[in-house]
Amino acid sequence: MRNSENKVFTGILSATRKICGFFVLSVLSSQCFSQSSVNDDKVSNFQYLKKFNSVFDFVQQNYVDEVDPKVLYEGAMKGLMNSLNDPYTSYLDSDTIRDLSDTTTGNFGGVGLTITKPAESTPQKPAYVEVSSPVEDSPGANAGIISGDYIVEIDGKPTAPMTMQQVLDNLRGEVGTPVTVKILRGKTLVFEVNLVRALIEVPTVKYGFIEDTGYLRIIQFTPDTPVRVQEALDAFKEKNVSNMIIDLRDNPGGLITSVVEVADKFIDEGPIVTTKSRLSFENSTFSAKEEKTRVRDLPIVVLINRGSASASEILSGALKDNHLAYLVGQRSYGKGSVQQIISLGAQEEIKITMARYYTPSDTNIDKIGIPPDLEILYPEMTEEEQKAYAELVKDNTVELYVDEHPGMTEDDIALYAKELMEKYAINELLLRRIIRIKVWRTQPNHLYDLDYDIQLKGALDVLKNNGDFRKLLDSTKTLKELQLEAEAKEKAEKEKAEEAE
Repeated sequence: MRNSENKVFTGILSATRKICGFFVLSVLSSQCFSQSSVNDDKVSNFQYLKKFNSVFDFVQQNYVDEVDPKVLYEGAMKGLMNSLNDPYTSYLDSDTIRDLSDTTTGNFGGVGLTITKPAESTPQKPAYVEVSSPVEDSPGANAGIISGDYIVEIDGKPTAPMTMQQVLDNLRGEVGTPVTVKILRGKTLVFEVNLVRALIEVPTVKYGFIEDTGYLRIIQFTPDTPVRVQEALDAFKEKNVSNMIIDLRDNPGGLITSVVEVADKFIDEGPIVTTKSRLSFENSTFSAKEEKTRVRDLPIVVLINRGSASASEILSGALKDNHLAYLVGQRSYGKGSVQQIISLGAQEEIKITMARYYTPSDTNIDKIGIPPDLEILYPEMTEEEQKAYAELVKDNTVELYVDEHPGMTEDDIALYAKELMEKYAINELLLRRIIRIKVWRTQPNHLYDLDYDIQLKGALDVLKNNGDFRKLLDSTKTLKELQLEAEAKEKAEKEKAEEAE
């Protein structure tokens, strides 16, 4: 038992050494202990670690039930990370490591199906796994699985009682390994499909055209994102688009190296993003290279919302500070910190904030976000609409109707929305959106919804109704200017309140 305890203690000391700025995780040497004696802070650190080791040992030997040392170790590691009160710093178990790896590597072994699953399962409506869309040229798509199919079993195990994590655990796996899924199509057609897992690329970029406007949606930033963005830019150039929209809404971020490479396609020179830390080796400036610029003098609007975070804020902030794009939508999330993944050995890691990033105007947007140049907000549902919406979902009215009326057109959707309004007090525009989502389950290639998407329509209006777009961009303020204005306003209000007192 003592060996396992020492192993745990060594792991914690090694992680601490990494956090202090060393690159290699290793056993803390006696030399480090001797150095502690000349520094009060280091002595204090060592005493805390010694006390922790004593408590660990005491609990191990005296707790009323026998305790797995791994449970104590993982609990301590989670508590250590949580004590920093940083939502982006955490201890990662094996499941989290795998999910994070999908983003950082850009791919994983799987069958290539985008899926959803209800949280609640009932005998009347089992929580089967629904296929939203198959990934093009994936094992699932090549086997003929289509949008709207339900996966009722995976390797003989029913999916209704599974959690989404359990579904993913069963569908994903080593490339080249087999998996059998049982498919329910419609109400009665049931058949089995034998699949062989392949390397699946994480969805990162989608693009298309809205008349003479190139529409580029960046879903997240993975190693594949710069290549996919370049494919979109090549398509836009071939079609000779007049302007461009970059949609970063609900983009949670990703790799800083990826977003820098994407930004470099638009910015000629100067910093794209700077990272600053108390550790000198974490201080870096990522600068643009003129020879890599692909887009010049093209009117660009960037769409952001409160789901735009981290790397997507780096791109939108860099374009705004360089007066290269006009921002439309909603204030972004405000994640201005940079994390690193530190391996602690097999199947365990820590994710820790090592630096904060600053936009080209030397502004950190952490917990502040980036304000759009033109704010467009979706109307919030009234209390009456919320109750009606809950009733609509509970009744399962729309899904049943759409299933019974395949191939609904936009005219059909509009007519059915008017019919629903007689029973459910919900905005007609929102009703059309709800119906359209159900209709599109079996038509996965729809890139945007111009009927409902008022932010996208606002972006198009900006591009079409501003003859001198360059003048519009020059009139916008950098993030530093906006931040200084906000600070000045806050100071003036504080002084005014003090005078009133």
